[in-house]
Amino acid sequence: MRATADNLRRFVTSILTSGGSASPEAGLVADHLVRANLMGHDSHGVGMIPTYIRHLKAGLVVPNTRAKLVKDDGAMLMFDGGRGYGRPVAGEAMDAAITRCGETGVVAMTLANAHHIGRVGAYGELASGAGLVSLHFVNVTDHRATVAPFRGTDARFVTNPVCIAVPGTERHPPLLLDMATSAVAMGKIRVAKNEGKPAPEGALIDAKGKPTRDPNVMYSEPHGALLPFGGHKGYALAVVTELLATALTGGPSIQPGNQRMGGVVNNMFTVLVDPGRLAGVDWLRREIDGFIDYVKASPPADPKLPVLVPGEPERIAQAERARTGIEVDATTWAEILAAADSIGQARPEF
Repeated sequence: MRATADNLRRFVTSILTSGGSASPEAGLVADHLVRANLMGHDSHGVGMIPTYIRHLKAGLVVPNTRAKLVKDDGAMLMFDGGRGYGRPVAGEAMDAAITRCGETGVVAMTLANAHHIGRVGAYGELASGAGLVSLHFVNVTDHRATVAPFRGTDARFVTNPVCIAVPGTERHPPLLLDMATSAVAMGKIRVAKNEGKPAPEGALIDAKGKPTRDPNVMYSEPHGALLPFGGHKGYALAVVTELLATALTGGPSIQPGNQRMGGVVNNMFTVLVDPGRLAGVDWLRREIDGFIDYVKASPPADPKLPVLVPGEPERIAQAERARTGIEVDATTWAEILAAADSIGQARPEF
């Protein structure tokens, strides 16, 4: 199925509205999911709707919940998401942190107990759009582990994404590093399974700890596991991300002493920095322009594949999909329609 972003956005908004979300919340979450598809991150796109509706019916996400300010200590802000939809509560926490950063120059912000916050790059984009540098460390809990530790044979944590955003210049758009610390995001395995395609090489092990490309090992008992990216380096980054996102936020880690209810809870530790308070914006722009020009001037190994910088693949995908539409595989589309049916939302006519 191929649809325009606008058609998908309207349909997903109607599903979330039927699920009890007020119109502004439904529209914000729908836009967040569709933008993930537009940017090539189908793992965090509209294919999440069946999971969202399942969690909604189980009481694992609470519509129309606002971020609660737990602590305000100048340059430090703590929020609790109360299992509200991730995009609204994380967006509210980011808005408050961006405003405060204008006063203090640097802010450490934490968000605990949010439902799935989705593509973490969206929050980096909020920061860079305000002229700020941001770092985001996110863990995933409330359900089974999916990623094995380096040298391990079973899963002990989840995909624990990291995001770093840097403002752009007149010549170069903002830079955006947004990645899972696993070899691939779990959603990409879901997409591979639904499309009947093999998982990427080196991304999975089966229940016996042996390499496999069969995505079904993540959906059958006993479960397989994702591998961390870059061996021990990605594993180490996943460990510190888990701890930064939990030990500082007051949100739960995935250790067995914390409850798992079968949902998705994200906790996020964020640092915002105003570059104007350090070396200055002019210096920042000078170094960005000079360095990016230098890096991209490297002769490509394949003339058809030029050197790119963080954030550029997403911009390329967005331009292409805005022109040609967003393709959703048949299995995922059937799951979305079934989710709509389950809450009494009429199927779309597009």
